Amino acid sequence: MAEISLTPVARGETDIYIEPSMANRHGLIAGATGTGKTVTLRVLVEQFSSMGVPVFLPDIKGDLSGLCKPGGGNKKIEERATLLGISPLNYEGCPVRFWDLYGKEGHPVRTTISEMGPLLLARILDLNETQTGILSMLFRYADDNRLLLIDIADLISLITFALENTAEIKGKYGNMTPSSLGAIQRAVLTLEEQGADLFFGEPSLVLQDIMEIQDGKGTISLLSAGALMKYPKIYSTFLLWLLSELYEDLPEVGDLVKPKFLLFFDEAHLLFSDTPKALEEKIIQIVRLIRSKGVGVYFITQNPADIPDDVLGQLGNRIQHALRATTPKEMKAVKTAAKSFRQNPKIDTEKVITELGIGEALVSVLDKGGVPTPVERSFVYPPRSSLVPLTEPEQEAIINKSTIFGRYEEQINRHSAAEELLKREQEKPAENAAEKQPARSTERTTSRPRTTSRSSRKTKDVGDVIGTIAVRTATNVGTQIGKEIIRGMLGSWLKGK
Repeated sequence: MAEISLTPVARGETDIYIEPSMANRHGLIAGATGTGKTVTLRVLVEQFSSMGVPVFLPDIKGDLSGLCKPGGGNKKIEERATLLGISPLNYEGCPVRFWDLYGKEGHPVRTTISEMGPLLLARILDLNETQTGILSMLFRYADDNRLLLIDIADLISLITFALENTAEIKGKYGNMTPSSLGAIQRAVLTLEEQGADLFFGEPSLVLQDIMEIQDGKGTISLLSAGALMKYPKIYSTFLLWLLSELYEDLPEVGDLVKPKFLLFFDEAHLLFSDTPKALEEKIIQIVRLIRSKGVGVYFITQNPADIPDDVLGQLGNRIQHALRATTPKEMKAVKTAAKSFRQNPKIDTEKVITELGIGEALVSVLDKGGVPTPVERSFVYPPRSSLVPLTEPEQEAIINKSTIFGRYEEQINRHSAAEELLKREQEKPAENAAEKQPARSTERTTSRPRTTSRSSRKTKDVGDVIGTIAVRTATNVGTQIGKEIIRGMLGSWLKGK
């Protein structure tokens, strides 16, 4: 096996490297705003890509697209390179693939309602415990009755059906009151107004498309997250869903010389904000177990105190930028951050955290034996890619030249829960027909006969795209719905198992 080429992430008394075989033991980048977290993030991502490790990374501020271009011409970067004795710096870019839940600044990212599952969907909808239980009943009913929930329109149709057939459903699945069903329906409609109808649909994301290696370098999948941050529950739950997909779908691999994949959670405090205790416990369990799949998770946040202790204790590679301590709460946070490191008798960790300059950090990483190194005050190495974001035409050109262009750009409409429920209603015995409303057509149109429509979307009929990867994905999902559905730790649908 070829030797892995390493570059330092920082320099204290000596150069500091993240050991590739320990990179899946997770990590943390923390620090106050303006202390250099984003540059540190770039340095880590560049290094992992150069190792041949694919990375998924949210771009919250819209300033990371330059990762695909060589840097140069930045005075501060050149000064840092000179300070560390690495001038001239060897600038280079990384392979980058752009994604966007709204489909504007990258390939569209989608999953289906059925694949998301009730637990994560309840988090997005901000449901209470009773409403979450009812949503789980609805999913169970849909699973048992072969009702494929593709998009929000399907979910609304199922809720409407439940309101009209409560007595039939509660006999087997439990009581569900009209008031609770109505509250769930209103939450779903609000979610649709926030643009989530673009996220739920087909073709859904194929994990292999974010795990590619190009010319020996890991592809950096960059998720446009600026607009998404207006709806933090959608943002954080999407990343949770992706974590769940990786955990459930990837095989156990044991110890590797380098990770198979790395997932970065920026604004990590959103992941644990207002999260029910039961869900938080499952998140902690997945973080603990997913490293056996060769996946590392890196959290980026202002303060380590934003992350539960049970998760924080699993983050072996840590880079702590400056924290400010002017209030009792901030002083307590500094103490917490200082105690999380393996102490170094040469420095007063608690004092140094408040004195670090921009681009300085306290760094502790795992050695080859998995033991944390004593914390060191360090200068973070400069990035080699461009700090200047791409122009819109430059980014569009990269998207259009991507090897996956065309797989996700067209959304598929097909027979799913809404059409199936309508079909079953029309097939009821003729003696009941007079008591029902006049039958409605089952013909598929861009404005479907249900509470919501897809008239604003660019769509294709399945018959028009036979042979494409999108149809193969849709077909696989369609055949699976006819089997017993098994859901994973976070309630996601275990495809193919």
